[in-house]
Amino acid sequence: MSRVHGMHPKETTRQLSLAVKDGLIVETLTVGCKGSKAGIEQEGYWLPGDEIDWETENHDWYCFECHLPGEVLICDLCFRVYHSKCLSDEFRLRDSSSHWQCPVCRSIKKKNTSKQEMSTYLRFIVSRMKERAIDLNKKGKDNKHPMYRRLVHSAVDVPTIQEKVNEGKYRSYEEFKADAQLLLHNTVIFYGADSEQADIARMLYKDTCHELDELQLCKNCFYLSNARPDNWFCYPCIPNHELVWAKMKGFGFWPAKVMQKEDNQVDVRFFGHHHQRAWIPSENIQDITVNIHRLHVKRSMGWKKACDELELHQRFLREGRFWKSKNEDRKEVNCSLYGGLKVTQEPRAKKGRRNQSVEPKKEEPEPETEAVSSSQEIPTMPQPIEKVSVSTQTKKLSASSPRMLQSEHPDLQRRVCQNMCHDKYTKVFNDFKDRMKSDHKRETERVVREALEKVMMAFEAVNKAVANMQGEMDKKCKQVKEKCKEEFVEEIRKLAAQHKQLISQTKKKQWCYNCEEEAIGQQEHWHAEHKRTCRRKDERRIPPLLFLLLLLL
Repeated sequence: MSRVHGMHPKETTRQLSLAVKDGLIVETLTVGCKGSKAGIEQEGYWLPGDEIDWETENHDWYCFECHLPGEVLICDLCFRVYHSKCLSDEFRLRDSSSHWQCPVCRSIKKKNTSKQEMSTYLRFIVSRMKERAIDLNKKGKDNKHPMYRRLVHSAVDVPTIQEKVNEGKYRSYEEFKADAQLLLHNTVIFYGADSEQADIARMLYKDTCHELDELQLCKNCFYLSNARPDNWFCYPCIPNHELVWAKMKGFGFWPAKVMQKEDNQVDVRFFGHHHQRAWIPSENIQDITVNIHRLHVKRSMGWKKACDELELHQRFLREGRFWKSKNEDRKEVNCSLYGGLKVTQEPRAKKGRRNQSVEPKKEEPEPETEAVSSSQEIPTMPQPIEKVSVSTQTKKLSASSPRMLQSEHPDLQRRVCQNMCHDKYTKVFNDFKDRMKSDHKRETERVVREALEKVMMAFEAVNKAVANMQGEMDKKCKQVKEKCKEEFVEEIRKLAAQHKQLISQTKKKQWCYNCEEEAIGQQEHWHAEHKRTCRRKDERRIPPLLFLLLLLL
């Protein structure tokens, strides 16, 4: 450890004892039985296997902020622990004897909105998380590893988060964010801070925090930008966004909504096809009421479409037309339905009392008042209904001859009232049926659109995986080619060296000029092969001095 990692032997011993104490390493004492170690106790260390039954601990071992071990503060309400240096002054422990709650537990106590509304928003964020989790699951899921349960205190993954969202178990957005941070925490602990899995988990947590920030910035914009109904950018938000002319560098002034302001910068979202976001300096912002001729804009097709969208947004503002979700529509339909039923029941009771009275002339104003009020209290009917005229006609009959109405037709008013109620019920239920059909159609279109988007995302993921595999194959082929090229060059170099050595050895030998074979300067070789043939053929060519030397040999 000291030679490779630069750790002092005393520190190594201390860390080893702590690992044994935590159960990460098992220590054994054995007695030697052979050689010089016979009868001497020896310490041995080994990693525990699957047969070890880990005890469930109350708290985590690693800081929830930096994911490192050390002396930590333990939360009284949850399993999370923190280093004192990793906490801000607001959350640090004031008194060692007092109880302490972690930042997550303090933030979870704040309730943001209703569970149903919060689950609707969180489903969009979970769908984004699942796209990132595809790459995370690709890298391996080792929660079945024998050491996983020992190192990771509370296991969590994206399917678990999605299940909790669907069941409405989250009480606040901070609790959802804490689970996303727990996913990053477990990944860093098990795979390491510098691993590829940890990088993917960091990106996943960063995207989740960004989505939550966008949700807190404007819930209407967040919902509409994810649901994407027709003309979704034209619907006003609550509260309304400021409308401005914004100018990016290299472009002209463009209509936009102000999302937020920070120092000298303004975060805007432009009208148009793509609805892009950008931080614009405040000096490049003009109010929407400024005359367009003073801005000197280039009226392109995209700019004209953006202005058309701006005009539609302003028209929605003037009309007070806001987007209503499916749940709000159903609530409105139920209220109108119950209101209509209540109104239709009241005249029936009052008319029954009128039939029992002896002086019907005193009761004459009641049918008219009841009929008019019942028709006015139904908000879902676009036009006046015929039953108002029917009730008025009833009034005239009773005013002309009340005794004749009671004697000759005692059940006429009852039948008229029943017809009125039947018409009311029919109209209300038809309206409700039409609304349900439109909701069903819109929901079907939305489901089909989401299914198509999911298929497209899966197709893109497959294409991306194929592209990655193709890139890896190309990389491997390139490496193999380079390796073969290096081996070929090395082989050529060796052959060149051998050839050079062979040439050098050849130059050192003696060769017969006549037969071009090696001619060793020895008697046996000369007398056996070359004496008779080579000397007679080369007498005319050999210099005299060399000829005499050969004769002497």
